[in-house]
Amino acid sequence: MRSSLLLVALLSVTAHAAGLDSLIGEFQADRRDLASSAAVSWSSTQQAREKQLLTDWQKRLDGLDYEKLDPTARIDWHLLNTSIQENLDELDLEQTQLQETRPLLAFADPLLGLTQELAERKLADPQSSAATLSQAIADLKELRQKLNEGRAKDAPENALKVSQVPALRAAGEINELKNRLRDWYSLYDGFQPEFTWWNRESYEQLTKALGEYSDFLRKDIAGQKGEANDPLVGNPIGADAIRNSLRAEMIPYSADELINIANRQFSWCEAEMKKAAAEMGCSTTQEALEKVKSHLVPPGGQAGVAISEAEKAIAFLKEKDLVTIPPLAEETWGIDMLGPEQQKTLPYAVYGQPHIMVAYGHEDMDYEQKLQAMRGNAYGFMHIVTPHELIPGHHLQGFMARRYAAYRSMFRTPFLIEGWALHWEMELWDQGYIGTPEEKVGALFWRMHRCARIIVSLKFHLGEMTPNEMIDFLVDRVGHERAGATAEVRRYIGPSYGPLYQAAYMIGGLQIHAMQKELTAPSAGNEDAKGKLSLREFHDQILHQGPIPIEMIRAALKGESLPKDWQPNWKFAG
Repeated sequence: MRSSLLLVALLSVTAHAAGLDSLIGEFQADRRDLASSAAVSWSSTQQAREKQLLTDWQKRLDGLDYEKLDPTARIDWHLLNTSIQENLDELDLEQTQLQETRPLLAFADPLLGLTQELAERKLADPQSSAATLSQAIADLKELRQKLNEGRAKDAPENALKVSQVPALRAAGEINELKNRLRDWYSLYDGFQPEFTWWNRESYEQLTKALGEYSDFLRKDIAGQKGEANDPLVGNPIGADAIRNSLRAEMIPYSADELINIANRQFSWCEAEMKKAAAEMGCSTTQEALEKVKSHLVPPGGQAGVAISEAEKAIAFLKEKDLVTIPPLAEETWGIDMLGPEQQKTLPYAVYGQPHIMVAYGHEDMDYEQKLQAMRGNAYGFMHIVTPHELIPGHHLQGFMARRYAAYRSMFRTPFLIEGWALHWEMELWDQGYIGTPEEKVGALFWRMHRCARIIVSLKFHLGEMTPNEMIDFLVDRVGHERAGATAEVRRYIGPSYGPLYQAAYMIGGLQIHAMQKELTAPSAGNEDAKGKLSLREFHDQILHQGPIPIEMIRAALKGESLPKDWQPNWKFAG
């Protein structure tokens, strides 16, 4: 057994040995080194330098003798080429957004010059630096005065006014500037007496003023005070940027087409929900969902439920021989609880390597908060959430990604990462793991939730839905508790996730499910099984390709040798 496992491992390593792993590693190193510059990342000089690096790499990649590349290297070539173009598109978007925040940063250019001098190893002139700092203090004071005048009820039409989104973005940009100035100042402070004599007072005043200005933009204008009732503020990127993002993810559909796909899936879920409700003896789906939510785990019992559900799923996978589960992967998953503060943005169980992070009522919550947390994480929901987060979902996926094609980690896409876990929700349904009506309602709730994520997140970025409308949709159409829906939307539109992340669950799951139907045998010994993969082989091979766009995995599993002018064209959803 040991020798056969070793052979499989060696074959996997060999399969990727001809890829462009060294070239990809060099590209990553170049990006990291440039990002470590002392210059501010949003300065025009630094952005121009990053663009130059990317275009130089584009030319280098184009200069490779593509015809001599084997199929694995060709996949790597397309991954790297697409990633470079994605970064160029993101730079263009950042520059567009910077034009919106420029009026709020009118004082900053001379300060950017100081940090740029440090990046170029040019030593500062003490008196000239002090003059720059002093002028920045005066300019910032004048800018604050203009902003206050613009907020007055009787402000003239031409007054400086600012909305929440650019204010929040500018607050982050100011914090970066403040940190880079700290690095600049610390090079001289205490080491060059003349520099300290000229600059200390002005530097301390400016640092204080920058901090106050950032807080003013974040708290007073954007309303982000770190409180539960903070307004929901996001940054819609628009149709053009969505189109570029879909191209980078190798999804040959438009945003409107993806919304239509989500609506079709939503209709299927609603029909199945009616069947499950009838099995429960309920006259409406709302009644069935309420019944599931009311089947509460007693206080103190939620961790035990997660452990039990994880063990149940692993046993089922082994019995059905659906995927390889390395003993160490099974041994090393753990469990932790999400605190009250964390549950403001994470109201349901999530994976935090190597733990499943479980959400539930906490003694510091008030009565209503406890009840909503318990209802949102009841038995019927945990049955499918647990395997999604652990095995065969994110825990197994992460375990394998650290061992196979790890050099492709820079191409990680939520369409594979979240799509893999969502595919398993579908596959476990098809395999009969979702057995009771209560489990079906719980699983369908989550599948409807994935459909809703596509609809609300894309419509938000297209400017067709407000955050409050997103919350209402999750409550009215899916059946969320309002606190949970609010936390979900706060996360969707926040800075931690890309604009397509929420759409990636269902769309990625549909991609993998379509690929499974195409490449696997319906049953062993069937005439149609010739040349097809077993379910276990199929799932194992996906895990050996790295977290890359799914159409690239499909090309690898089919043994395709992609042409240089290849473009995404797989219409996996019809």
